Amino acid sequence: MSQTERIHQIVHLLEGSRHPVPIQRFLDELEVSRATFKRDIEYLRDRLGAPIEWERGGPDRPRGYVLRAGGDTPVAPGYGIHGLWFNQSEIYALLMMHQLAGSMQPGLISAHSQSLLARITHLLGTADDDPQAVLSFIQVLHSSTRRRASEWFEVIARATVRRRRLGIVYYTRSRDATSERVVSPQRLLHYRENWYLLAWCHKVRDLRLFALDAIRHAELSKETARTVANRHLTAALGGGFGIFGGKATRIARLRFSPTAARWIADEVWHPRQQIGWDGEHLVLEVPYAQARELAMEVLRHGSDVEVLGPAELRAEVQRILEDTLALYRAGH
Repeated sequence: MSQTERIHQIVHLLEGSRHPVPIQRFLDELEVSRATFKRDIEYLRDRLGAPIEWERGGPDRPRGYVLRAGGDTPVAPGYGIHGLWFNQSEIYALLMMHQLAGSMQPGLISAHSQSLLARITHLLGTADDDPQAVLSFIQVLHSSTRRRASEWFEVIARATVRRRRLGIVYYTRSRDATSERVVSPQRLLHYRENWYLLAWCHKVRDLRLFALDAIRHAELSKETARTVANRHLTAALGGGFGIFGGKATRIARLRFSPTAARWIADEVWHPRQQIGWDGEHLVLEVPYAQARELAMEVLRHGSDVEVLGPAELRAEVQRILEDTLALYRAGH
């Protein structure tokens, strides 16, 4: 048992007992020597600020260790020690979360969580595993579609959390045009390795979705952001495939080859998807609103998938394939 696990167990025993805990119980539970136990108690007191005291006991009260808030007031169960407290399994989970958070927005989340990482390192103490060693075994690989990090992420995140309006300069790629807008941030969304802002646009007086990498400038306003009801936010994001479609109005039926079915059977394209079988072929039914985004996902699977319906989705996939084939036939 590592020191971290022993210390966690010591605190657990102290918090869970209404009476002083005798030394022998600690030695039996932890399976350590008296000298090791004493060092752990000193670590808790000196390094982690735990208010652990020794009670000499009396005729009707055993002697042992207790947690106290001060004076003669015993500490109620759940008091714990000052600051963050985790067992070793929770520490490993936090280390992995730290690594993942840093990979989502390099240099921002990880920079602000360095103090947390330092405390985790401190809590591990003389545990069997070094936190930096644990991090070295974790690597997050990104797809080729990941866009560049937004230099305005922190400003946008602050405005979203603090309920403040933002003045932004936004580049609309489809029109190759830049515009100035005032928006009331509602939600920050992380979708397929890219960040988006769902906000009330005061220019068009409606909800709009903004890609953070297309925001060329962002300035925090002193004005309070407009609050939009959750039902409207849910409707704007929609219940269909992806985040750009709005409210789902159609069901796509996709038939996958027996080979592709081995993977698709374990994938979740949508919470309300339905999976069936046509012989050895898997048939996936997915709610969607706009054909374009779903069509691009279908094309990723090449000849291993066929769109059975609706006709407009089948036509969209066919059109893209024909346009692509025309490029190669032209010999360019």
